[in-house]
Amino acid sequence: MVKRLSVASVLALVASILFGVQPAAAATGLHVSGTRVVEGNGSAFVMRGVNHPHVWFPGQTGSFADIKSFGANTVRVVLGTGKRWGPSSAADVTNVISLCKQNRLICVLEAHDTTGYGDQIGAVTLDQAASYWIGVADALKGQENYVVINLGNEPFGTNLLVSPAWASATKNAIKRLRGAGLQHLLMADAPMWGQDWLNIMRNNAASVFNADPQRNTVFSVHMYGVYNTAAKINAYFDAFRSAGLPLVVGEFGNKHSDGDPDEDTIMAQSQARGIGYLGWSWSGNGGGVEYLDLVRSFNPADLTPWGERFLNGTNGVRQTSKQAIIYG
Repeated sequence: MVKRLSVASVLALVASILFGVQPAAAATGLHVSGTRVVEGNGSAFVMRGVNHPHVWFPGQTGSFADIKSFGANTVRVVLGTGKRWGPSSAADVTNVISLCKQNRLICVLEAHDTTGYGDQIGAVTLDQAASYWIGVADALKGQENYVVINLGNEPFGTNLLVSPAWASATKNAIKRLRGAGLQHLLMADAPMWGQDWLNIMRNNAASVFNADPQRNTVFSVHMYGVYNTAAKINAYFDAFRSAGLPLVVGEFGNKHSDGDPDEDTIMAQSQARGIGYLGWSWSGNGGGVEYLDLVRSFNPADLTPWGERFLNGTNGVRQTSKQAIIYG
C-alpha cells in the first residue's frame, strides 16, 4: 500500500530539500504552544513563583518548602558557572532539581554569571554559559517535565558595541544545547540588564525562536524602573502577543534604584493574558536593595511589604498560582 503524504508534509519536504529548513522536533515535557507554555500533556502552565539566590546561600535548602507554602508553582534558582560564582556542580544541580520535585515546583535553572556582559567586569558570555549547561547535561537529561533551562541571566548590559549581538549569541547558545541533546524548554533573558528598553529582544525574538530546532524557547523580560507605567508594560506584552511568541516576566519588584515599577499592572496584565511571572527575590538582597527581599532573613513568617504584596495581594501568587499537572 502506498502511503499518501499530506500537503503540509510535501511542503515541509520541499523546503527541506531546497532551503535546508528542518521541521521542529517533537517537544518533550514542558514546551511552547503558540504564546503559551504548556506541559507534556498540553495543559497550560502559567509560572507563578519566586527567584531564589541559591548560589550565594546554598545552605538555605528549606526555602524551597517555604516558597511552596505560599502556593508558588515555580522557583527560579540562581546558579553559577564557576567563572564568577559557584561553580554549581552537577551534584548540586541534581540536588536542586530533587528539592524542586519534592516540593512540587517547576524548576527554572539560571546561569547568573552572564549578568551585564559588556558592562560588568567578570561577566561571562552566553557561549561560556552554554558550555556550563553542556557540562552538567547528565543532571538535566530526563527532567524535561520539571526543568526549564534559563540560558543566562541578563546576558548583556547597555554597551551598544556589544548588546546588539544578543540575537546571534542567543541563537548560538540554543544550537549548542540542542546539539548536546538537551531537549528542555529554554528561557532566553533580554539584554539591557534584562529590561530590553531598546527592544533588542522584542525585535529579534522571532528569528531566535525560529533558530531553535525544537521551536521551544520562551522569552523573559525583567521589569524594574523602565516599566513604570501601564502603557509601557502593555506595549511590551502586546508586541509578543501580536508576534505569536511566548513571554514571561522573569524578574520584577515593587521599587528599584532605577525607578518605580508599576507592579500592579505587571501582575494584573500577566494574569489577564496568561503570562508567567517570577518575583525577585526570596531573601538575601544587599547593596542597598534589601527592599527586594520577599521575606526577611529567609524567615517565611516575616514578610516584607513587597512580600506581602507579591505573595498575598491582588493577582499575587497565592491568589493565582496553579500547581503543575505533572505533580497531580
